[in-house]
Amino acid sequence: MRKLEPILAGLLLAAAATVGGGAQAASPVGQVTHLSGVLAAKRADGSTKLLSVKSEVEAGDTLSTEQETYARVKFVDGAEVVLRPESQLKVASYAFDQAKPEADNIVLNMLRGGLRAVTGLVGKRNRDAVSYVTSTATIGIRGTHFGALICQNDCGGIPTVSGKPPENGLHLDVADGSIVVKNTAGQQVINVGQFGFVQSASTPPVIVPPSQGIQVTMPTSISQNNSSGRGVGKANENECAVH
Repeated sequence: MRKLEPILAGLLLAAAATVGGGAQAASPVGQVTHLSGVLAAKRADGSTKLLSVKSEVEAGDTLSTEQETYARVKFVDGAEVVLRPESQLKVASYAFDQAKPEADNIVLNMLRGGLRAVTGLVGKRNRDAVSYVTSTATIGIRGTHFGALICQNDCGGIPTVSGKPPENGLHLDVADGSIVVKNTAGQQVINVGQFGFVQSASTPPVIVPPSQGIQVTMPTSISQNNSSGRGVGKANENECAVH
């Protein structure tokens, strides 16, 4: 029996190591670089955490900004996303390995509000591996810097040429490259300088004239690369977008 004791002890240690390994935290896929207000992350395990500048973002996180809050996140492949106030974005998947382009897979779910996004390495080397999913359409990228805004009777403060609130639906603008927007009703390529709109999941994406387009803008304190990452003062809706 004594000869079995070292063996049993070794098995118990191995089991403990396995359990401990399974409890390790998920690897971060991004980091908050700029913030001007309250940003929360609901983790995949259901827990909620308030984030600050330099906080890590994990796959499975649902990021939520409160009123007057802008947040900028830089991901591990160099991609960047800036969230508008009262927005929600779920990092459904963020698989990136520098040495394995075939394993790239990025899926970001836009649940509410608006954002500006700049393509990282994955979008440049494997553009079909990146998608932004909304309730009305899926956005694919083509080496891109674009803006997206979801209106659900909550865009009254967004400036328009007509002075009226933007129509409910998904509004898009492209500052660089192009995007392809598609749903069950059709698809549309939107190129640099163009604006797009998707009214619902059952209506096709369309290009709209600049006079009807909505450009998602961000405050300079968030869009510029300053050292502190902290927004200064109240955000100005008419300031420039992320560079």
